Amino acid sequence: MRAVRLESVGSLTMRSVEKPVAGPGELLVRVVAAGICGSDRHMYKGEYPTAIPVTLGHEFCGIVEEIGDTVARFTGGELVTVDPNIACGTCRACTQARPNLCESLTAIGVTRDGGFAEYVAVPQAQAFVLPADLDPVHGAFSEPLACCIHAIDKARIRPGDSVAILGGGVIGLLMVQLARLAGAGEIILITRQQSRRQTALRLGATHAFDPASSDTIASVRDVTKGGTDVVIECAGVPDTLQTGLKMARRGGTFVLFGVTPAGVEVPVLPFDLLVNEVDIRPAYLNPFTHSRAAAMVANGVLELDALVTKTIGLEEVADVVGNAPLPGEIKVIIRP
Repeated sequence: MRAVRLESVGSLTMRSVEKPVAGPGELLVRVVAAGICGSDRHMYKGEYPTAIPVTLGHEFCGIVEEIGDTVARFTGGELVTVDPNIACGTCRACTQARPNLCESLTAIGVTRDGGFAEYVAVPQAQAFVLPADLDPVHGAFSEPLACCIHAIDKARIRPGDSVAILGGGVIGLLMVQLARLAGAGEIILITRQQSRRQTALRLGATHAFDPASSDTIASVRDVTKGGTDVVIECAGVPDTLQTGLKMARRGGTFVLFGVTPAGVEVPVLPFDLLVNEVDIRPAYLNPFTHSRAAAMVANGVLELDALVTKTIGLEEVADVVGNAPLPGEIKVIIRP
C-alpha cells in the first residue's frame, strides 16, 4: 500500500509499504479522509517529539475492513473516527482521570503509524462509530474538534462572556463556533488574513481584527470595556501569547492551546499576572472528549465545509506539509 513516511527531520516521502494487519483487539481501517494538522508541520521540522521513521496522520476517518481476534464491538463495514492518543490506563495520571498526561502516552500518527496511508491498524478502544451516510471529510474533523472541546471545557465560558481567540486557522474557527454554542456574548477573532476574518464573522464571531493594522489590545479592551473574560491562544506564536495575556481582564482566564516549537521561551511579566490574577490554563490533547466530538460531527451542529480549503491525494502530502500554509488556507484534506 501507499503511505507518507517521515523518515528523518525534513524528509517526508510517499513509499510503498506492507499493508498492516489487524492484531488482537485491533481494527484494520481503510482511510477515507485525513486532515493535515499544524502539528504535522512541527514534526516535519523536528519541533515536536515523534518516533522516526513513522507514517504521519492523526486526524482521520475510515471504514473498518478487518477485525482482529478478541474484537467485540465491531463487525466490519463501520465508518469510524479514531482517537489517536493511547494512554496506558495504570500510571498516576491515568488513575487520576488525566490520560492526556499519561507517562507512557503513545499516539497514532506520531509514535506509531498513522492515517497518511491507504490503511492503518488501530486498537478497537480508540475507534468511534459515525453514521454510515456521514461525509467522511466531516469525520476527519473529529480529532481537532475533540482537542478544541477540551480547551473550551478549560475556559469555562459562561453565557454572556466575552471571548478573544488568537489565531484564525482551523482551530481558531472551530473555537469561534464552540464559543458561540457556549453562549459567549462577544467573540473576537484576531488573525492577519482577511479571508479568515470574513469566515469567522460568518461563523459567529462578533468582531475580527487584523493585528498587523491595528492596536489589537486597545481594540479588544474597547469592545469589552476593559478586557475579555476569556482569551484562547490558538496560534502557538510567542507574540500572540504575550499579546493575549494583556487582553484578559483582571481575574480573567487565559487558555494556552497553540503549540509552540519545543524549547521556545516567552518572556512574561509575573507582577502583572499576580496583581491581575490572570488564570492561565493549558489545554493539551483530548481527554474524554473524542466521543463528544464525534457526536457533534454526526449531529451536524458545526459548519465544517467552510473550513476545507482543498482536497489532495497522498502524492501531494509531502509538498503541503513541507511548506508553510498558503494564503487563505484553512484545512487541507487528504483522500487516499
